[in-house]
Amino acid sequence: MQKLYERIPSGVERQDFSLNSIKKENNNLPRAAYFCMEYGLHEKLPIYAGGLGVLAGDYLKAAHDLNLPVTGIGILWRQDYTEQYIDAEGNPYDIYPNYNYEFLNDTGVTVTVTVGGDEVELKIWHTDHFGNTPLYLLDAGKPGTKHGDFTARLYSGGNTDRITQEIILGIGGIRALRALKIDVDLYHFNEGHALLAGLELIREKMEQMNVSFEEAWEMTRRQVVFTTHTPVEAGNEKHNYDLLFNLGANNTLSYEQLVKLGGDPFNMTAAALRISFISNGVSKMHGHTSKEMWKDIGNRSPIISITNGVHVNTWQAPEIAYNQENGLWEAHMKLKKELIDFVYQKTGAQMNPEALLVGFARRAAAYKRTDLIFRNAAVIAPIIEEGKLQLLFSGKAHPDDDIGKSIIKELVQMDRYFKDSVVFLENYNIKIARLIVRGCDIWLNNPCRPLEASGTSGMKAALNGALNLSVLDGWVGEGVEHGVCGWLLDEIPHISLEHADEDERDLKALYHILLNEAIPTYYRNRPQWIEMMRASIKMSSEKFSSERMIKEYYEKMYQKAVNSPQDQ
Repeated sequence: MQKLYERIPSGVERQDFSLNSIKKENNNLPRAAYFCMEYGLHEKLPIYAGGLGVLAGDYLKAAHDLNLPVTGIGILWRQDYTEQYIDAEGNPYDIYPNYNYEFLNDTGVTVTVTVGGDEVELKIWHTDHFGNTPLYLLDAGKPGTKHGDFTARLYSGGNTDRITQEIILGIGGIRALRALKIDVDLYHFNEGHALLAGLELIREKMEQMNVSFEEAWEMTRRQVVFTTHTPVEAGNEKHNYDLLFNLGANNTLSYEQLVKLGGDPFNMTAAALRISFISNGVSKMHGHTSKEMWKDIGNRSPIISITNGVHVNTWQAPEIAYNQENGLWEAHMKLKKELIDFVYQKTGAQMNPEALLVGFARRAAAYKRTDLIFRNAAVIAPIIEEGKLQLLFSGKAHPDDDIGKSIIKELVQMDRYFKDSVVFLENYNIKIARLIVRGCDIWLNNPCRPLEASGTSGMKAALNGALNLSVLDGWVGEGVEHGVCGWLLDEIPHISLEHADEDERDLKALYHILLNEAIPTYYRNRPQWIEMMRASIKMSSEKFSSERMIKEYYEKMYQKAVNSPQDQ
């Protein structure tokens, strides 16, 4: 496989991936263990729910490309997040097949954790099949076995299930590293799910070094960095202490000690902020939001910003990489036709390759406002019916999210009403995502601000020449220039509006841009459109690669934590 720098065409500025501020010798770099509840490496390994997992997969791929000493720790989910399909009435429904992952390597090593008084044996699997650094996956057994349901399904059940999964990831993950004899300098908690690994590190030090809780806590802080991904309340878990103690999540620590970390009720994000040396939000805007959101948490780590990035070799089509200067439109049309052929095979819908195609693919959730574009039928219906605009949607709702499922049902209704011009693709996965970001003309992004911490789908689309049409949220303000490589619904962020006012203002802006800028440019000024495509590719390649992202993690977080003075 060609390295990124080998396939960047002339005329495009190359990124500096030399890690010039840190030593190049692999053995002099901090050895990092990366903890995440999900990993999206490939559709053949469906142990991810969405953007968090795909980001983690891209992180491990970038680490591999740059030969960085990173080890991934996760869970082997036997039943995926969900396979989600549409019934005859347009309702989403979920199925949970048991997967066999024959390509995984059996390490022959097991560890145990205690859950609710039971000793749970965890088998450790390994994979580096997808151009990634080593990823170790913890497995409680096949669904239906004694403890197999613990690792059956990602993000399933209530708080009991969630805490059980977090015991396996965090406590089990540390024990896996010890059993595998993998030396680690630093632990990266990718979201609060990994927090219990910090409790295991504290317990180890208290028992093995005979130090106090406070001393163990301080030593642990110098080994941990933390990434927070969302300001959405549901993404920042709180648990009551009765449940934590009943399940054994306290890991020998007392109520008084835990309160010092996470308060009462126990806040996983607050505890992660207090147990880490440094933390980060995943865009400049999200970093600012996080500082404001957690400003009252005493004794927390400083919060910086490291903007997400995507793995270029995974997401950028080779046709685009090799034809940015000449033949870009032809390369794009080839990819667009491949997408349209896939849509036809899956749905029977016959979309028009010559008509403007807008893509929207991500988790179905209320704050993402997937249906915003349809809210004034008098404006949008004629554009669609005249054949000037096509809309392609995909995404899953959480199995227990009735609102998310109702959003999908509305999209399916639009699909059936507009037939070939509006399509919803069921059972969204990495394969579908790859086809959509490569084949669409425009990428639509209109969440409620500031709830989209970063988002990466628009970066992937931009790598392939799609033009982002977006609100100013997440990463967008760092890359998209209105009229240059896409369009912004607002040029100054508005985050204090009531949602109703926000919806009305954004809808007007969306229609204005479509009718007066995007559609006229696409049909009447193809040279300008192609120049905007080139600018979009250049913007995403230079600013939003996972290689740039992981370089920043090493320089701004890993090195600083490992090299911090002991009396700091």
